[in-house]
Amino acid sequence: MEAEIITIGDELLIGQVVDTNSAWLAEQLNLLGIKVHQITTISDSHEEIIKTLTEVSRHADIILLTGGLGPTKDDVTKLALCEFFDTYLVFNQDAYENVERLFRQRGFLMTEINRQQASIPAACTPIPNPEGTAPGMWFEKDGKIFISMPGVPFEMKSIFINQIAPKLAKVNNTLYILHKTILTHGVGESFLAQTIEAWEDNLPSNIKLAYLPQPGVVRLRLSAVGNNKSLLENQLNEEQVKLLHIIPDLVFGFDNDSMESVVGQLLRMSGKTLSTAESCTGGYIAHLITSIPGSSFYFKGSVVAYSNEVKVSQLNVARQAIIDNGAVSEVVVRQMAEGVRKNLQTDYSIAVTGVAGPDGGSEEKPVGTTWIAVATSEKVVSHRFHFGEHRDRNIRRAALAALNMLRQELK
Repeated sequence: MEAEIITIGDELLIGQVVDTNSAWLAEQLNLLGIKVHQITTISDSHEEIIKTLTEVSRHADIILLTGGLGPTKDDVTKLALCEFFDTYLVFNQDAYENVERLFRQRGFLMTEINRQQASIPAACTPIPNPEGTAPGMWFEKDGKIFISMPGVPFEMKSIFINQIAPKLAKVNNTLYILHKTILTHGVGESFLAQTIEAWEDNLPSNIKLAYLPQPGVVRLRLSAVGNNKSLLENQLNEEQVKLLHIIPDLVFGFDNDSMESVVGQLLRMSGKTLSTAESCTGGYIAHLITSIPGSSFYFKGSVVAYSNEVKVSQLNVARQAIIDNGAVSEVVVRQMAEGVRKNLQTDYSIAVTGVAGPDGGSEEKPVGTTWIAVATSEKVVSHRFHFGEHRDRNIRRAALAALNMLRQELK
């Protein structure tokens, strides 16, 4: 079965709000074995909704809509659905009682405009929305399924997971689409593709590989399609094992892992502690580390030594080392790592200094030049990197490279 996702709202088209609903829905539909044919974003226009529904119903089996179900005049989805399904609005007592309950709980007074939320197309099966005032709606026409949901993400997700997904699973019970994502760091997409070319060429015909690059990481997503879920799981596991034999040093995690979560798990398992000293990354490494729940068990703190004065006073970097070698140098980054580890009394430390850009580069040290060091009580490991000319990407790539260096030491 194929699905179409339609997100409705002028705020999406002008960039005021980022559409996260369609990406989330596409993932959920794939888990149900339903292939997403297309994702479309349209304006809050009665005519545009009718036109889009007419077009997509020609090829999609399941059409999901989000947005345009609010109580204000710019929310026109219900009226457009009435015209498309040749029906009319009727008052739904259950929906009204839900709206009344929500207003009572929140201490607000009901108004006539809110009462209108309980009016829904007569041709639909209402889908209760315990999280909000706009119920979802399930239509069936000419063998097609149409589902309209609120645009508020947490309301939409609640309705879909608890009520819509179980119904769709019963409708589509013959096909499975399973995914396995292998996370790599250290090489670019083209080099990686060349390295694993023979493996990729010999994948089973029902398994497809997609390269999903982003700054510092290339995700390899395997997608398997078939009627036997257990067989698909075994196939994906076998291919994953084969790939790990080819690029063992490049793989750092799987599926929903992140570099910071993998490093955090290693630190917690080993009972070791960490500190960071950051110059060009400005605290971004510490931010990644502390984004993981439970990071207080292993992360003690960070010194953001953006100026040379702070490097000297807080990290015990020798002033002469900066004068002789510059702040972006191996000597300085190693002293930063040793200084923060000793001052914060941790088992491991990370230090980073570099030229993030867009200014500050030289012929000897162009923008993107970055030194990273990882220190323990026994040694300091340091490497020089050249990340490029884009400031934000340089900061992101430097942070991931630093965490990966620590991961390799922890392993």
